[in-house]
Amino acid sequence: MDKKLYRSSEHYILGGVCGGIAEYFDTSPTLIRIVTIILSILPGVGLISYIIAWILIPRRP
Repeated sequence: MDKKLYRSSEHYILGGVCGGIAEYFDTSPTLIRIVTIILSILPGVGLISYIIAWILIPRRP
């Protein structure tokens, strides 16, 4: 299993982070986006994590 986590260029809305995570786990990008929105409601968890992931996860070459 040689999968790598990249930001998605195909399932791209804001940064491609949720699309990339969905591709990595082979699930629906919509499901990942819903989970991200729910986590963003919690104080200091979701939005900060998303921004950090946006910086750290490389764009698909």
